Amino acid sequence: MPVFRKFCRRRIVMSVVIPFRALRPGRSFAKEVASLPYDVLNRDEARALASGNPVSFLRVEKSEIDVNPPDDVVPEKIFEKAKENLENFVRQGVMLQDENPCFYIYRQRMGAHEQTGIVGCASVSEYESGLIKKHELTRADKELERTRHVDTVNAQTGPVFLTYRAAEEIDRLVEGFKSGSPEYDFTAADGIVHTVWIVSNPEDIRNLAQELRKLEALYIADGHHRAAAACSVCRFRREGNPGHRGDEPYNFFLSVIFPHNQLRIMDYNRAVRDLHGLEKEEFLRKVEELFEIRADFTAKSPSAFHSFGMYLDGRWYELTARKNLCDETDPIGSLDVSILQNHLLEPVLGIHDPRTDQRIDFIGGIRGMEELERLVDSGKFAVAFSLFPTTLDQLMAVADAGLVMPPKSTWFEPKLRSGLFVHRLQ
Repeated sequence: MPVFRKFCRRRIVMSVVIPFRALRPGRSFAKEVASLPYDVLNRDEARALASGNPVSFLRVEKSEIDVNPPDDVVPEKIFEKAKENLENFVRQGVMLQDENPCFYIYRQRMGAHEQTGIVGCASVSEYESGLIKKHELTRADKELERTRHVDTVNAQTGPVFLTYRAAEEIDRLVEGFKSGSPEYDFTAADGIVHTVWIVSNPEDIRNLAQELRKLEALYIADGHHRAAAACSVCRFRREGNPGHRGDEPYNFFLSVIFPHNQLRIMDYNRAVRDLHGLEKEEFLRKVEELFEIRADFTAKSPSAFHSFGMYLDGRWYELTARKNLCDETDPIGSLDVSILQNHLLEPVLGIHDPRTDQRIDFIGGIRGMEELERLVDSGKFAVAFSLFPTTLDQLMAVADAGLVMPPKSTWFEPKLRSGLFVHRLQ
């Protein structure tokens, strides 16, 4: 019986997560292959990171770095280059496919922070039905780009970052698996330690799959476009397959699944290119109508909800939302990203749709306050805002309510590395 059918049939509760035959780097290549996700780097940054490393997985995830000339090239060439590069890795013995379906345990250590996830394949049908919950909208152009990448390469090359409400029995099983010898254990150039164990024993696989099925829901923490692309590819292949059964690999998507109490969300900050035609003093007067302003904010980054840092003209200010500015029972309106958008960015700076407006940029908290200062001091941006991080409880409350957060509400660190696990669709 195919492994997909074996683990899908007679689902007891929810959250089908299945083992799979990962295409992954040989042990000696893991460190060189593993790369940052495609969506946190631009082309120039990816090219610089991959320079001198012929097996960097950026050559698959960000394959435009190997397409010349890079400008005005048709997208099909980029996707075909990704397919070619992956096939070359396999032919050269850089990447090998496991003979039998496995789960994998993936631990990341960033300074004192540590998080351990389960690598498996989640169900597209549960994504479609809402059992895998979303908290963000996707952009149609980005979703289409990832869909074409997956379809051309015939593989999911980057995992979706999922989370669940922590369960003691899953914790116990995972800790037991971690007592064995790891398959990979390396420190990346950015200092983050990546360790992987393989769960290949059939009984261990059954036990872990059974516990995962007891979870009431999974939540997308990061990777909404990857999940949406997996759904699109599944739909296309399902419609084009007269013998469709539901257990084909395209019915599942590559995921790393973490307990919620191990994850860390960092601030996701904003910078705006101009003051929307306002002079500095006029801008400050408008802001002060809805926010208390304190100059010379030495902390630069807020330490509580509804407080914001603002960097303007070489000076930091602390903004505090005035009382009753928002309805605290509203899971969306009470988010700090919503307060900033609804009461400052839109009415004062004219940012009506932050998903498409080219005047705003988003800066992950991992870059620090220095990056906000650099952007404004360069003259390319007029003002920047630092935010208090969104919490996992807020994320889950929004997702449980079937709502979506404003764009760029969460920045998770550390980022999952691409290339350590690939899910082939055939």
